[in-house]
Amino acid sequence: MNHTKTFMLLAAMTALFGVIGYLVGGLPGMAIAFVVAVGLNIFSYWNSDSIVLRSYRAKPAADFGDNARVAAYLEDTRRLAQKAGLPEPKIYIIDMTQPNAFATGRNPENAAVVATTGLLNMLSRDEVAGVMAHELAHVKNRDTLTMTVTATIAGAIGLLANFALFFGGGRERGGLIAGIAIAILAPIAASIVQMAISRAREYEADKAGAEILGDPEPLARALAKISGQSELMPDNYTEQHQSMAHMFIVNPLAGRSGDNLFSTHPATQNRIEALMALKGSVSGAQSFASETQAPEADVSPWLAMRNKRKKGPWG
Repeated sequence: MNHTKTFMLLAAMTALFGVIGYLVGGLPGMAIAFVVAVGLNIFSYWNSDSIVLRSYRAKPAADFGDNARVAAYLEDTRRLAQKAGLPEPKIYIIDMTQPNAFATGRNPENAAVVATTGLLNMLSRDEVAGVMAHELAHVKNRDTLTMTVTATIAGAIGLLANFALFFGGGRERGGLIAGIAIAILAPIAASIVQMAISRAREYEADKAGAEILGDPEPLARALAKISGQSELMPDNYTEQHQSMAHMFIVNPLAGRSGDNLFSTHPATQNRIEALMALKGSVSGAQSFASETQAPEADVSPWLAMRNKRKKGPWG
C-alpha cells in the first residue's frame, strides 16, 4: 500500500511540475528548470552521504569498539545486514544527546547507518537493533533514491516558482497576479507532497525493519522512548538545517509533532499501532543479549578520547 501511495504521490508531483512549468514559461521554461534541478540533485545524490557525515562530525563506530554498547551496536548491525541480504554498511556514531538515527548513501553498496550517542545510551540492546533494522530497511528499499527523485522534482518546482515571480507567468497565462500566486503556492504544494512521500517511506521502513528483526516489538518500544525527545534535547545544527530532518527515524526538530501536512514523520502512536498489528505475522526473531549493555554510562567517543589522554600530576 505504501509503495502504491509513493508512486501516486510522485505522479502527482510530476503532474504539478508539468502544469506549473507550462503556466510559467510554456514548454521551454519547464525544460530549462527541470535540467537545472536535475543537475543540482545529481550532485547531491552522489555526495550527500559524505556531506551529511562531515556535517554531523560522524565517527566510525569501529574506532570505539572497546565500549560494550558500541561493540554490541556494531555486531548487531552487521548481523542484521547479513540477514537482510545487504552488503555490510559503514557504521557511524555522532555525538548528540538527542536519541536518533538515520541512514544515508546512494545505494546499498555505498550505504552508511548512523546512531547518536543519546540513542545508544537510552535504549536496550534489542531496541537499538530494532532501530538499525529500520534504517537497513531504508537502505534495502532504496529510499535515498526515492527521496532524491522527489527532491529533484520539488527543486524544479521551486525554480519555476521563482521564474513566475520575476517574469509574471506570461501575459497569456494570467500575468503578474498569477505569477505571484504560483510563486507562493507551488512550493507549498510541492513540500506537502514531498513530506507525504517521506511519511509513507517511514511506515514502509517500520514494516520491513520488523521483518528483518523478526519482531516488531523492540522497534515499537524504541519509538515510544525516543519520540518527543527533540523538545527536551534539541540539536542546534539540525534546527538550522531543517532540510535534513526527514533523514532521521523520529522528527529531530523541537516543537513539531503530529501526523499533519507539514510533518516529515508520521505520528509516533500511529507507527507503534501499525507495528504492533504485525505481531505474530513476522517470524525469525533473533536474540540480542543484554549483558554487554550495562558497563558504560556514556558512549560518547569524544568523551572516551578525552579520558584516554595522559593526565598531569593534578589530574
